[in-house]
Amino acid sequence: MSLDRFDKLILNELQKDGRISNVQLANVVSLSESACLRRVRSLEESGMIERYAALISQRKVGLPGNVFVHIGLLREEESELAAFEDAVRNIPEVMECYLMTGEFDYLLRVVVSDMADFERLHRDALTRLPGVARVNSSVTIRTVQKKTELPLH
Repeated sequence: MSLDRFDKLILNELQKDGRISNVQLANVVSLSESACLRRVRSLEESGMIERYAALISQRKVGLPGNVFVHIGLLREEESELAAFEDAVRNIPEVMECYLMTGEFDYLLRVVVSDMADFERLHRDALTRLPGVARVNSSVTIRTVQKKTELPLH
């Protein structure tokens, strides 16, 4: 699906405020309400808009820590990758998981309440994932920038 100027405007506004009313959105992007609603529904049906979500403050819910974890597997066979990926999906603290090129096989971003919480997570979950050979972690000091809006040019 190719995006025209109006689609990009709609997506930019929805990235800023997913709860904006159709009336407000139509006004901002200079479309009629019916045309705007048709376009939003089309973007949803095409999968361009995956879902809507609330962004929650990590700090306010008691999970201020971010740790980036590099995981190296014993073998890079398809079955090993699948087993690891299935298991990692069941760890609630794992917010993001990427299959990587380079020295390590996976990069994870996990959230924790403090270092004792990370120690528990490391001991009880991360090192017990199937096929794990090594775990290397980097603890963030502070977040400089964290975006949720994709740049649509």
